[in-house]
Parts: sequence; C-alpha cells; structure tokens
Amino acid sequence: MLWKSRKTSRRSFVAAALLMAFAAPQMPAVAAAAGRVPETPSAGAPAEVPPQVPAPTGKQPVGTRTLHLVDTSRPDPWKPAAGKRQLMVSLWYPARHQGDRNAPFVSKELSKQVIGKEDLAGIRTNSTLGAAPARKPRPLVVLSPGFGMSRLTLTALGEDLASRGYAVAAVDHTYEAPVEFPGGRIETCEICAKPDMAAVVRNRAKDFSFLLDRLTAPGSPLAVDRDRIAVVGHSVGGASAVEALRGDKRVDAAVNLDGDFPVDPPAGAVNKPVLLFGAQRAGHMENWNKNWQLLTGWKRWLDVPEGGHMTFTDVPWIADRFALRDQLPPDQVAGAYGSLHGTRSTALTRAYVNAFVDRHLRGVPSPLLDRPSAAYPEVTFMKKP
Repeated sequence: MLWKSRKTSRRSFVAAALLMAFAAPQMPAVAAAAGRVPETPSAGAPAEVPPQVPAPTGKQPVGTRTLHLVDTSRPDPWKPAAGKRQLMVSLWYPARHQGDRNAPFVSKELSKQVIGKEDLAGIRTNSTLGAAPARKPRPLVVLSPGFGMSRLTLTALGEDLASRGYAVAAVDHTYEAPVEFPGGRIETCEICAKPDMAAVVRNRAKDFSFLLDRLTAPGSPLAVDRDRIAVVGHSVGGASAVEALRGDKRVDAAVNLDGDFPVDPPAGAVNKPVLLFGAQRAGHMENWNKNWQLLTGWKRWLDVPEGGHMTFTDVPWIADRFALRDQLPPDQVAGAYGSLHGTRSTALTRAYVNAFVDRHLRGVPSPLLDRPSAAYPEVTFMKKP
C-alpha cells in the first residue's frame, strides 16, 4: 500500500480499494463476487483444469518449504502482548529432483482470510513440497510483499528465481497482513487502520536482518552464498528493501517495485545497486526524484506506463482468474492493474528482476538494464546515470 501525500493520494486510494477486494474478507459482498468460478461439471463433461501459478522460466526443478521463526532478541513491535517477534517464511530453491507432490498455494483457511472464500486453495504451484535442496550454495534473494499483502502474492517471482538457480525466501511481516502459523492459527493485521509507514520500513529491515542471521548460520535449511544477497520488495516492501541495503552490510543489491519512500535515506548512504521499477510514475515523480539523488551506486529507474501498482505481484493473474478486477470501481482499475493482463505482468516482472540479480549477484550483464527492449516494449527507461 502507498501512504498519502498530495502526489500519491490517488494511488493510496487505489491500493486501499484493492485491499478491500484482495485482503479484506470481512466485506462479504466483495468476497462473494470474487469467488466466481465455474460450477462443478456435470457427469460426462470435461473437468476444468485447476488454476496454476505461471510456470517458471528456468530449467531447474523447484522445491519449497515453510519456516516458522522466532526472534528471541525483540518483542513484537505491533503487538507486544504477543511476546517475541514471530515470522513465517516461504523458501523456494533449486531441488535435486522434481517430485509429484506440489505444494498448495495457500490453505483454505488463509484463502478465506484473503478473499472470503476457499477458492485460492485450489491453485496449483510448481514447487515440490519438502524436496531436498541442491547441495551447492546459491545466491539468496529475499522477497517482501506490500503492506496488507501476503507473501503468497510473490509466489510466481519466487518460483521463477529458484528455477534459475537462486535460493529465495519470502517473508510475511506479522500483524501487517493476515499470516497463518503452524496449527492453523491466523494472525490478522493489527496496524492496518493507522499504519506508521516509516516505522514499518524500519521494522521490516530488522525482520530481514534476523532472517539473514538464520539463513546464513550453521544448520541453515538452505545452502546460501553469504556473499551474494539481494532484497526485492513490492510497495513498502520495496522501500524496506532499500533500507536493508543501507543498513545491513550483507545485502548487496535491492529492487523497489513501485514503493514510495516514507523516509529519505541519508545522502550518500546507499552506494550499492538499486533498481526502481514502477508503474505510471511519469505522473507522480516527486518522491522517487528526491530519493534518486540519494542513491550513489549503480542505479536504474524503469517504468511500466501501461501497468498498475499491483503489476509486480501475483495479484493480476489471480484477479484475471477470479474476476477481482470487477470488484474495483471502474475509475480505480487502471491505477491498480493498468491495461496489462496478468500473464504479461508476470513475464516482465520476472525478466527485469532476473536481469538485475543476475547482473549484481552473478556478474552476468543484461541489455535489458541498459536500453529499451523490443521484447518488452511496455517498459520505459525513466532515468539512468
């Protein structure tokens, strides 16, 4: 979600409206309409193919598992009565073998929290649940969702990165969105009514550092290359990714997917690679213009004029499948989704994020980051040094 200012109030309203359709099950009219799916076919009729996360573009089989982590060094900042800070994390990684037991996209219970119905639980992923990770240490990419959004909204990107040889960890920031813990316990958003976005960014950076402590320590569930780490975030997750790049020396690069900065970093404090990848930014450049000057390392500012704030997540293809676009007022659809369909949104997000991490974690340059591409005419170069 975006926070309000004179330049971003329209986008703030769009994001809030999308959350009503995607992350607020207590609104039954929205939830009921969002669950439009064909009825069970009659006897003799062909069975409908279940919806599936877009297939990864890499060649390596993908495994997945879920972590429940407890940071014993700090109480939860949003709900101190809950005790120590707890996080849920999805891991995707190159697996030794591809199995036939694909992980569920989401449980029925969390689906009901997200759209008010169980339909999202029918989505198939491309990851083998519990598959043994490949033994070779891999560059690590940490993913952070937008405010009010679940980590599941970055599944297509996470699986794709893993299929291309990266270890990936997507983190849910507890009490900023519905989060399901082991045993079926679901914690809802404690601060959605009145969030302090500057505090959210600072706290997410602490979540990232704690996660890196666990994933780079002996006994880590993944074989991680400690010297090659990037953080990629959507919306406030993107601003938080840049904050992690500034504050944690282990982070080598960051991608901000259409997230304004609630607090400007100190001048010259971010001298590592940053990709700003936004949508419709030509009409509201003030926040990124100001922060662009403070980024002193390798940097690019790309824009998708035909996209929307949710272009960089799984929301567009989910919305296509479950008619969620219909739940927004017509004058807000463009700001949330733009005119791009979900499959195209997924393709261009994957392409440019992969190009960025390949360049800065593997040293493999890509022309996508140097000049406009005929393969992705939707992407405009706004700025480069």
